[in-house]
Amino acid sequence: MFDNLSERLSESLRKVSGQARLSDDNIKDTLREVRMALLEADVALPVVKSFVEAVRARAIGQEVSRSLTPGQAFIKVVQAELENVMGSANADLDLSVKPPAVILMAGLQGAGKTTTVAKLARFLRERKKKSVMVVSADIYRPAAIRQLETLAGDVGAMFHPSSENEKPVDIAQGAIEAARRKFADVLIIDTAGRLHIDESMMGEIRELHQFAKPVETLFVVDSMTGQDAANTAKAFGEALPLTGVVLTKTDGDARGGAALSVRYITGKPIKFLGVGEKTDALEPFHPDRVASRILGMGDVLSLIEEAERKLDRKKAEKLTKKISKGKSFDLEDFRDQLQQMKSMGGIGGLMDKLPGMGQLQQAAQEHVNDKSMGRLEAIICSMTPQERRYPDVINNSRKRRIAAGSGAQIQDVNRLLKQHKQMQKMMKKFGKKGGMANLMRGMGGMRPPGGGGMPPFGR
Repeated sequence: MFDNLSERLSESLRKVSGQARLSDDNIKDTLREVRMALLEADVALPVVKSFVEAVRARAIGQEVSRSLTPGQAFIKVVQAELENVMGSANADLDLSVKPPAVILMAGLQGAGKTTTVAKLARFLRERKKKSVMVVSADIYRPAAIRQLETLAGDVGAMFHPSSENEKPVDIAQGAIEAARRKFADVLIIDTAGRLHIDESMMGEIRELHQFAKPVETLFVVDSMTGQDAANTAKAFGEALPLTGVVLTKTDGDARGGAALSVRYITGKPIKFLGVGEKTDALEPFHPDRVASRILGMGDVLSLIEEAERKLDRKKAEKLTKKISKGKSFDLEDFRDQLQQMKSMGGIGGLMDKLPGMGQLQQAAQEHVNDKSMGRLEAIICSMTPQERRYPDVINNSRKRRIAAGSGAQIQDVNRLLKQHKQMQKMMKKFGKKGGMANLMRGMGGMRPPGGGGMPPFGR
């Protein structure tokens, strides 16, 4: 997300970052480019006008003109205004009510409401330690109820059955009673969507809202619809007392216009971002971190939080002890590292959050990407346990079998084995002192099948 906007803004701001002094001319030129970058990112025109005026007013004031590094001060102004547009801080869910706390999900058809219900249920279970029940009040879309039942099983949430013959209000009533009986902390209600906003839909969801009295009414919207996302959210906000917005499909949106427009136009905070198809691909929206990513400064805090949540600490500690004792770093260890990186969102997910990687990301992905890493993993998985632990036993006939089993070429197997030897040497050299930090840095010397190199990893 934000790839195009980040590239354009970084290019524009680089021209002023090293300036000893800022003049009206170079501020005017930079702001013109910033305006064009925002418009190309499909940010709503009122938001663009307000943002540019706010930056101009602060840029020509004492805040920048008296700074020892006015160029850098100007960038700080841009970052601060990006945060103002998107909201000052993360707006958490308000669940401080007598259980069950009811969350009502609204939105157009195809925005990803049902999947978001499952993602939110998993988020609340795993990160907030809440017991969650879900129910579908979508009596129009074929198999909507069945879809939610399947997803609820995947994420470990309780599911309250419903039927297409019931009225949405009756479904909600039954679900609330069931949630009380089963001591659920949270009840999430999935509502029916439409291909467009119509009065009958709004009337139905208003009636459902009045009955259920939800503590949170979240509007789910597809980020790839750009300005339309903000306009649709505004229309729903006029019909319902929304408490927040969930932007979905942000992993496929390189522009990011919706994220910059929704808060300004609706006055409602963005609470979550859907960042992938899997049920764990839901992130709380932090305006300050997103502003940092847009300006190519990375998002190290989110990266650390994700690492603490997803990386297998026991495996990491086991490998550290193994290396520190001088034992060999084998191919099973290497496969574990590839799988851990995959759980972190792969190369793209890591580079998106690392500072200063914005300009290098596209070039790096041409050489090493999740597909090439998957190929490495496939080659290792085609080996026997003995071959993974003792790569020296792999002769030519074994190489042919491994290549055939993984759909790779013998040259790819040879390259992997050669790289593994290089890594073993690194581990012997650094294992006693550096632990995992040196291990990850050592992976910078690896090359996937087909050439290229893996990005260096620091602490």
